[in-house]
Amino acid sequence: MAGHSKFKNIMHRKGRQDAKRAKVFAKLGKELSVAARGGSDPDFNPRLRLAVAAAKAQNMPNDNIKRAIQRAEAGDAADYEEIRYEGYGPGGVAVIVETLTDNRNRTASEVRSAFSKLGGNLGETGAVSFMFDRVGLINYGADVASADDVFEAALEGGAQDVESSDDGHEIVCDPDDFSTVRDALEAKFGMAEDARLDWKPQNPVAVDEETAGTLLKLLDILEDNDDVQQVSSNFEVDDAILERLSA
Repeated sequence: MAGHSKFKNIMHRKGRQDAKRAKVFAKLGKELSVAARGGSDPDFNPRLRLAVAAAKAQNMPNDNIKRAIQRAEAGDAADYEEIRYEGYGPGGVAVIVETLTDNRNRTASEVRSAFSKLGGNLGETGAVSFMFDRVGLINYGADVASADDVFEAALEGGAQDVESSDDGHEIVCDPDDFSTVRDALEAKFGMAEDARLDWKPQNPVAVDEETAGTLLKLLDILEDNDDVQQVSSNFEVDDAILERLSA
């Protein structure tokens, strides 16, 4: 069950996205409104419960969360469509872009433009997702508990894999078990720093500094797009290089 992975490296500089607070809140609000279409009570709507947890993890004010849900209840939320784009970035790196949009032509054009400007190619749906596993991902800080305690709790909760390091604890589970595993861990350790469904690469692609620099520009452009909710990729780069590029 335990094993070493470069998933945090692969998911790259989450801190940069967190710094763009207003944009992050807007994207969280969009997800809340879409999730609330399936019912406004998080106890009976797993997707909404996940969206609320994600919003709280980013310190989104409760009033903002309530307003987003109320918009859906009142039928005032925009008619967002979920679209996934897949393609290859610089160095043959696979990229998955998940969006919520009220204008699929605009979003497709902007995503395609980002790929083409930075040496990538947008493909058809399914072009690269077979290189990833769909997983539930739960992160805790290193100080929440010892590696052994987290491992034991994750195992009892039904998780598939745990990686503990000085940076924290990363728990991976089957998407169908996500709510169960998250609830078990939160009952023991409190709310996670991050909990979401994600794409975990099966075989990460190592890239050099030049390729990584271009690739990170592409990912930043995509993440900065208002319609883009999440970007996943299968690149692997040395931590020292990543730190220099992220400075």
